[in-house]
Amino acid sequence: MKILHIINSLHFGGAEKLLLDTVPEYIQRGVETEILLLDGHKTPFYTDLMEKYQVKIHANPRKYSIYNPLHILRIRRRIKHYDIVHVHLFPSLYWTALATLFLRYTTKLIVTEHNTENRRRNVPLLKYIDRYVYKKYDKIIAISEGVKENLQKHLGKHHHTICTINNGIDTQLFREAIPYSKNALGIPESAKIIVQVSSFTAQKDQNTLLKAISLVPEEVHLLLIGDGPLKEEKQELAFTLKINQNVHFLGYRTDIPQLLKTSDISVLSSHYEGFGLAIVEGMASGNPCVASDVSGLSEVIGEAGILFEQGDYIQLKEILQQLLSDHEYYKKIQKKCTERAQQYDVSLMVDAYMNLYNTL
Repeated sequence: MKILHIINSLHFGGAEKLLLDTVPEYIQRGVETEILLLDGHKTPFYTDLMEKYQVKIHANPRKYSIYNPLHILRIRRRIKHYDIVHVHLFPSLYWTALATLFLRYTTKLIVTEHNTENRRRNVPLLKYIDRYVYKKYDKIIAISEGVKENLQKHLGKHHHTICTINNGIDTQLFREAIPYSKNALGIPESAKIIVQVSSFTAQKDQNTLLKAISLVPEEVHLLLIGDGPLKEEKQELAFTLKINQNVHFLGYRTDIPQLLKTSDISVLSSHYEGFGLAIVEGMASGNPCVASDVSGLSEVIGEAGILFEQGDYIQLKEILQQLLSDHEYYKKIQKKCTERAQQYDVSLMVDAYMNLYNTL
């Protein structure tokens, strides 16, 4: 079996991290697996896959936008050489579907839907285009039941090819990570560390977390791991809230297991989320986890962690204070989160995808 994954890029994000974790698993199981990128910038994820796992990556030598329709021709020339083409994210979703027009091929097409919502769903014309595009795929995978329900509503009842396969992580990697000393991060050893791993985009809601942190004791430090177009805006907010000395913007990191293990509480504050891979990583690291009560996240964290009303920084502050001040409560949530993480081990996800691939 020969599989090609098509994705916009290997920048920092949940879908990109999914490939970093799963492609080596497929290769280990004897499945020839390659990746095609619209944006071929050599990110840490790109380097890891190339150097550590020797994954073959087809990067576009011409540096044009991921929204350039010339990608259709490039995809069209390549897809016929694979048994299965597995697509992630927009616009890869569109370009791959259009690349199959008037093409005789036996390749099966799969797309994984990674979010509960997007801007296209609010534009009537794009809604009908979406319905046409998704019909070109033999199978649509939703990463959570919340994603499936929202997509089914968007596409209409005539789409019967949607199924759910939960995301997964290498739980052992996070469970056995060696923590840093807090001093190595420029943080006093007596301080408590709260961490959020997420991009700085409109989907994420670092504002609520920053406002909550501004109301908790000074000995609390916040690690914000990730990058994105809104990072500078969040840095300015931290300065305005007078907590910039206690908020550490770490950018892209490849040592997330160690950073999570060094932290005391994991948070994922989002406006919407398809799954919330970062919160599973936090649970696997042994951290009590707190997340926005939004579709996808609430499903993943279940009753193990703690949910707060999206955007309610007062409620989030109270949750964080209780975890920091009540040791027994902290240990109770920590234990439940650690146990919950085992349901999302990457091996279970790969098993499900392998069954699907073989069926197709």
